[in-house]
Amino acid sequence: MSNQTSKLPILVLLMGVFAAIMLVPAIHALVRSEFFVARVFFYSSLLFGFLTMFLAITTAGRPSAGFARIHLLALVGVFTLLPLMLAVPLHQALGNTTFLNAYVEMVSSLTTTGATLYDDPDRLPASVHLWRALVGWLGGLIIWISAIAILAPMALGGFEVRGLGYHYAGQGNSLSAGRGASLSQITGVADISDRIFTYAARLTPLYSGLTLLLWIGLILAGDAPFIAFCHALSTLSTSAISPVSGLSGGQAGQGGEFLIALFLIFAISRLAFLREGRLDEESAFRKDPEVRLAIALVVLVTLILLLRHWVGAFEVDEEQDFKAGFNAMWGTAFTVLSFLTTTGFESSDWGTAQDWSGLHSPGLVLMGLALVGGGVATTAGGAKLLRVYALYKHSLRELDKLVHPSSVGGAGGEARHIRSRGAFLAWVFFMLMALSVATFMALFALTGEGFETSMILTVSALTTTGPLANFAASEPISYGDLSSAAKLILSAAMIVGRLETLAIVALMNPDIWRR
Repeated sequence: MSNQTSKLPILVLLMGVFAAIMLVPAIHALVRSEFFVARVFFYSSLLFGFLTMFLAITTAGRPSAGFARIHLLALVGVFTLLPLMLAVPLHQALGNTTFLNAYVEMVSSLTTTGATLYDDPDRLPASVHLWRALVGWLGGLIIWISAIAILAPMALGGFEVRGLGYHYAGQGNSLSAGRGASLSQITGVADISDRIFTYAARLTPLYSGLTLLLWIGLILAGDAPFIAFCHALSTLSTSAISPVSGLSGGQAGQGGEFLIALFLIFAISRLAFLREGRLDEESAFRKDPEVRLAIALVVLVTLILLLRHWVGAFEVDEEQDFKAGFNAMWGTAFTVLSFLTTTGFESSDWGTAQDWSGLHSPGLVLMGLALVGGGVATTAGGAKLLRVYALYKHSLRELDKLVHPSSVGGAGGEARHIRSRGAFLAWVFFMLMALSVATFMALFALTGEGFETSMILTVSALTTTGPLANFAASEPISYGDLSSAAKLILSAAMIVGRLETLAIVALMNPDIWRR
């Protein structure tokens, strides 16, 4: 039975998963005596459950698509078509919104962008907030699994920088990873569907367990169970979906923010949750360039902004309040880490940092952090830390060659690959990302949006950091006030940002469709 299930198309499998998950907000609404909302989610679960069963019967006899490109195309369909199904209960439960708004909201949740069209959280029933958070959480899990099972074999999603390849050994269903793995050690090549199920079985319990731990921690920190659960879901998925307009609406305070910051490490490096067969995993994690670069960026940007705050405090001739200084430091560091991982949570002390210094929010800095993004094969968006690291190492090597033209770069084969071909592919990605930014900014401009609005909407969508619209603009941007054309463009940008431009271009390459 499980073997037959693994051969079903990804879209059909995920339809069944989401149809079952619809029962969770249905039960939640029933407990809260919101019977109309409960019926909407229950009937939607039945409807799409039967539809999934019919599609499964129809596609059960077809041969399995064992090529990564087929599953990459299916992944595009998941983020484009699946929100049509997910929007149905949201549209019916609200009753006073358009289906287009519900569709864009579900695209935002599934891509872990977290850009909401409903500015007033009180407008949505609690069960609808739960549905949004669950969709975002499952969207993050989909990215975790697909990055390793689909993007890695195609050298996409950042894996191209290090030249990492993941192979499936036929004996014992074991998995080996590493650049230049010996072909003599590989007894068979995995079917991509088997890879998906293998990694799903490995990562789903870990993803769920981490969410449970954070939920319990936030409750102990003072949050209400429902708010803590939604924030735990949105932290692991880096979606920042909240039923109370962010962390400031909860009661966890700095303790809750500290817990969230600890769990954001899973958006910085895949080594935090994925074993790659190395002998010393702890040492490998400490030496991981993504972890080191992320720490350097958080410390450097925090110090720069804190110095900026100190200068501002002296300029306005305020007393040096060390408590306010500590709150400003924490608010800055947490917000920097949150936007670097493209989560978008604002610290409750972020306003304290601004009031303490008398300066406005450095929105351009937050946009730059979101563009850098988190780690490879994580739920974070952006350009990815590993690509930035490759360009940094290449620049150091070029400067070294100017001083010592006859020098030979060492540090091993992997380091040489990062400095040469890895840096070249990283540069190609940055050029494609720049073209994507220019294209979507032009499309937003054609709908009547101004330059600043177009730029912020584009960056927030392509980096999957929806809250940027509230913090990077001089005046907060309301997604709900956009025109219908702008909302469709926003949806397309979020999908492109989630899958990355390089993967979209790879699908257009005729060479990968030849056997």
